[in-house]
Order: sequence, then C-alpha cells, then structure tokens
Amino acid sequence: MIPTSLDWCQKQDSTDPLREIRDRFDLPGGVIYMDGNSLGPSPRGVAERLAHVVAEEWRTDLIKSWNTADWINLPSRVGAQIAPLIGAGPDEVIMADSTSVNIFKAAAAACRMNPGRTEILSEPGNFPTDLYMLQGLADFLGPEYHLRTVERTEIKDAISDKTAVVLLTHVHYVTADMFDMADITEAAHAKGALMVWDLSHSTGAVPVDLGRANADFAVGCGYKYLNGGPGAPAFIYVARRHLETARQPLSGWFGHQSPFDFKDEFEPASDIRRMLVGTTSVLAASAFESALKAFEGVDMRVVRQKSLALTDLFIALVRERLSEFNLGIVTPEKHSNRGSHVSLSFAEGYAVMQALIDRGVIGDFRAPNYMRFGFTPLYLGFEDVYRAVEILEDILRTDAWKDSRYKAKSSVT
Repeated sequence: MIPTSLDWCQKQDSTDPLREIRDRFDLPGGVIYMDGNSLGPSPRGVAERLAHVVAEEWRTDLIKSWNTADWINLPSRVGAQIAPLIGAGPDEVIMADSTSVNIFKAAAAACRMNPGRTEILSEPGNFPTDLYMLQGLADFLGPEYHLRTVERTEIKDAISDKTAVVLLTHVHYVTADMFDMADITEAAHAKGALMVWDLSHSTGAVPVDLGRANADFAVGCGYKYLNGGPGAPAFIYVARRHLETARQPLSGWFGHQSPFDFKDEFEPASDIRRMLVGTTSVLAASAFESALKAFEGVDMRVVRQKSLALTDLFIALVRERLSEFNLGIVTPEKHSNRGSHVSLSFAEGYAVMQALIDRGVIGDFRAPNYMRFGFTPLYLGFEDVYRAVEILEDILRTDAWKDSRYKAKSSVT
C-alpha cells in the first residue's frame, strides 16, 4: 500500500536526490505547476542568455555573430545536448523546425527508403498533428499511398509487406500509455517496415534508448519536458546507419552540404545536417540551448523512479480521497506502461480544471472530458502532489467548479 500522509510526503521531499534541481527553475510563487508536459517553465539563466544574445550578439556584433557567436552550429549543439536524453549519438540528432514538420520529413524519408510499399501505419487517437501530417503526406505522395490506423493493441499484427513506415507516439498525449519501443520496432523491422517514434511526451521525463531499440527515426518537441520555451524548436533523430541514404523532401539551403557555396543544384549534407531546412531561429535556439543546462548531471533513471513515485502517490490519493466523485483514472497503473502524466476523466473536467488553475494548481484539459496532470520530477515535489489533491477535493466537495466563469471555454484549453 502506498503511503499518502503529509508527513510521508514531506519526508520524501527531504531525502529527494533531485531536490536541489528545483532551484534551476524560475518558478512563480504560490503555484503548483503540473503542466510541464505541455509547456515547461523557464529554467534560470534563460532570460539572461536571451538578453545577451539581443544586446551583444545581435545588436553589437550583428551579422558577424553567425561566426563569432557560432550561430551557424546552434542546431548541432542543441542536438548534441538532447542526444544523451534519448539514447542517441550526438551525430544522430539535430534541432530543427517544429515537431509537425519533422514528422513529415521523417515519414517521407522512410517512404522513399521503402519503395513499393504504400501504407503508412499509425493508431487512431494519436496526437492530431501526427495524423494530420501523415494524411497530408499520403495525399502528397499520390493516390496509391494511404494512412491506415489500427488500435494500439493491434499494431504489431497489422504491419504487413505493404507497410512502408510505422509512426507512433511513445507516450500517449492523453492517457500516458507507453509503448514498448524495442518490441514494436522489432515487429516493424521483421516485416520490412521502418519505424518513426514521436517522443514529444517522453523526452526529459522518461528514459529513452533509441539506439538499443534500433529505431530508424524519431522526432520530439522542445517546449514540453525539455523546457525550451513557448514554440521552442523541435528535434529530429536519424539512426547513423541511415544518414547516407535518408533523403527528406524539404531541401532547404541549411540542409545543403555547402550552403554558402550558393550552388543551383541541391546536394544534401553528408551528416545529420541534411535534415535541416531553413535559417535557424537564433533567439529561440539560444533560449533552448540555455534551458537544456537544467539537465546537466541528471540521471534519467533517478528521474524515472521519482516520476513513478509521484504518479503512484497521485493515483493513490485520488482513490483514497475522491472516490465518491466518479472520477475516471485513464492512465495505466502498470509502471512499464505509464509515462509521466496522469489523466482523469470527469464530465465537467474543463470547469474543474479552470477552478484548479484559479487556486494555483496548473494542469490542463483535453477534449472531450480529460483533466491532465503532468509530473515533472526536476521541480515537482511529493508535498506539491498532496496539496494539489487536497485543493481538488475541496473544489469538488464545495462545488466551486460550478461557478459560471469556469465554464466559459478559452481558445486554448
């Protein structure tokens, strides 16, 4: 049985090996932040780095900074920082574009590498941008191509000799259900398909080992658990064995072998830079590079242990204190199948979440009725979880969520 007392939570916080990492984040007072799975908070030093880039590198050194401040290599430097978090080599990862664009690039490259196969396979209920980009890719490639979706439990059996590429999100954005990456990848390869993983709800919270899983491609988001800032650049991974043959369709000048030779004909870079497209957004990339320092010296195995302990505590407290309110726990109980967030279903989930936010507990809502709580072990503590459930209980018990102002939906939920 999981201990759920306040004393136990405070003791866990006092002995937490990650407790000093919290000081690396500039968190506002009076807030229990449980939405790092959607937008990570600002690590300390990011504001200062941006101020320096604007005042010195941009204002003073102007265009010289592409060389003097090495702006040109920002994508590679940030990719190398991300690589250890996903079990990749620094030459296999590069910061680039957005997750959506990278999905298109990776899936298109995989289709090109698998000629004669015209099926792109995913699951219904995958994050919408993944499905939208795959639908767009299939339309772009021609009428012979199609996107097929099957339930996640049927993925392995659905892979066939028609499947060019399988694209799945490692941790589901609503349920936090986590795939066995190595198992699914092996099943895809056994049928001759290539594998693309979306790591947007994994990287920085769940240990990932793309090399051991033998993955072909992966993409991920910079602004969630990696704390790169709103709209931060994304990243893309290409297994070293594919670097010479993978060709993505967006042949922009930064992906050229020698962009400043200004040749008319495109020649892809011989390394991971071939996955780049256009000019780097230097301000966003600089913020991201600074933010990733928060992970220096952090053992992802310790992060995972704390993540599971925090989510275990939350689930236990919900069961113990909120059972009368008919909340559904849609996140898997089994550790090997659980990411680092927990979703609760409730008919009036949107209003309840707005009431929580008003009380300083910030999570988010996903249609049609899911309240989503993120557990970022670098800055969230056990007492935070206890207090969050305490406030949730009060909101439900007093019907505070029924206030009409909590029911008016904003554009972003």
